[in-house]
Amino acid sequence: MKFKNLLGLIKIEHTLFALPLALTGAVLGARGTPDGRILVLVGIAFTAARAAAMAFNRLADRRLDAANPRTARREIPAGRVSATAAALVVAAATGVFLWASWAINPFCGRLAPLALGVVLGYSYTKRFTVLCHYVLGVALGMAPVAGWAAVTGGIAWPPVVLGTGVVFWTAGFDTIYAIQDIAFDRDMDLRSLPARIGPIPAMRLAAGSHLVAFLLFLLSGVLSSLGWPFYALLPVTGGLLVWEHRLIRPGDLSRLDTAFFTANSLVSGSLLVAVCAGIFV
Repeated sequence: MKFKNLLGLIKIEHTLFALPLALTGAVLGARGTPDGRILVLVGIAFTAARAAAMAFNRLADRRLDAANPRTARREIPAGRVSATAAALVVAAATGVFLWASWAINPFCGRLAPLALGVVLGYSYTKRFTVLCHYVLGVALGMAPVAGWAAVTGGIAWPPVVLGTGVVFWTAGFDTIYAIQDIAFDRDMDLRSLPARIGPIPAMRLAAGSHLVAFLLFLLSGVLSSLGWPFYALLPVTGGLLVWEHRLIRPGDLSRLDTAFFTANSLVSGSLLVAVCAGIFV
């Protein structure tokens, strides 16, 4: 088994587009540059949590992945990573996450098992609820709240509102991504929103979720008393959300990877830049 197969299993690139969300919360909590030690521990904890979540998801869905032509070449069904190896990755990453959370501060340590339950439990939600996309949103939406808690040792409204915006942003793009699996999800009785309501209504719902996300991002800036550069740069984030929707149509998903990976990486990065500008400039 090659190391690159393990990296493929945990999708390290997903961590790279999601990590700015935790850093955004940390910067907000510090009202500036957080302590370097805290930043390192936040990076370790977040990376470990994402690794555990991705490996657990691939482990939980290995039989579904094997039956779906789109996912049959993933590491476990293709035989490049064994189920045992994936379970060991989950266990190791979980241990690192719990250690890093306690190393940050006791408040984060006490909340770590709850966070872990959400990020791991998401993998089973599509089996029983169409709200699975929003559960994934909660898993990612905890990132800015966790970043704030790492710096302050508590929770406040600004990161909660920002995190709620991330919930709707994530649910929107995950709904779009699920359009490609409508036929498979219906055959397997999986509860994705596109499988339940169809591609066009799903796209409209995703657009509505992204509008709510943008408004919540804006509100988080107001609650955080950010300076004018935040409001000058936030439209870039809004424009990227619009671009994401212009890249795809229900009958043309050829640019789905660009919408999912490139656009979303830019969204999280632009949000971090806007918040930093609102504090530092």
